[in-house]
Amino acid sequence: MSQTVDRALRILSDLGGGPKTLDQLAGLLGVHKSTALRLLQTLESQGFARHDEQHRYRLGPRLFALAHQALDELDIRRLAAPHLAALNQKHGHTVHLAAYVAGTVVYIDKYEGRHPVRMHSRIGALAPAHCTAVGKVLLAGLSEPLRKGAVSRIGFERYTPNTITDLDAFEAELAQVAAQGYAQDRAEHEDYINCVAAPIRDAAGTVLAAVSVSVPEPVLTYSGVLALLPDLLSAAGAASAELGWSAPPPHHDQEN
Repeated sequence: MSQTVDRALRILSDLGGGPKTLDQLAGLLGVHKSTALRLLQTLESQGFARHDEQHRYRLGPRLFALAHQALDELDIRRLAAPHLAALNQKHGHTVHLAAYVAGTVVYIDKYEGRHPVRMHSRIGALAPAHCTAVGKVLLAGLSEPLRKGAVSRIGFERYTPNTITDLDAFEAELAQVAAQGYAQDRAEHEDYINCVAAPIRDAAGTVLAAVSVSVPEPVLTYSGVLALLPDLLSAAGAASAELGWSAPPPHHDQEN
């Protein structure tokens, strides 16, 4: 791979962790600002990057369009749909399906809740990986090298008083998610939303997506959201079974 292409892809991956300034991107690449600027101008001209009024760079609309095309070729939404719809129908709460695409957490499907308080999420929107339950599930499911690389690019922006902004604390959180098989978001992204998420796996056990249930605090307390875990895990397991995954048998220690 040419150095220019490699650097351009690294910029897109870095932007997947959140908006960055020119200085930040040049530092992450280890190049002079003029070099980073030339790459960004090329990416902007093709619609893969854009900059805002604060002179920060973000992922551009063409990247999202390509991501949509790639997602349309996946069977995961179709296979998971009946199980997610049933979960949504049973409890009436918002159900999301998210995937890790091009270094970013993307909502690839959504089932609206029946209560009047609506979430701002939408299909195709990005979710911050460090403070959403789906983001934690997806990062925890990556191989160690990919996970470390992804975590190193997170800006740890604080969205609420509960947002995890410490690297060590977040790595400990991911270890817990991997061990317990689900993730929690207790008003970490939006200060009135609680959420739980679980992985959807393929036949090899690879985490392909994450499914979540999100509920506004006025509708259901945090403990009430945790009570939805059995049904969430059941839906995620059923969707995983559609992809060929079967849960390993429980391990029982034998006494000598």
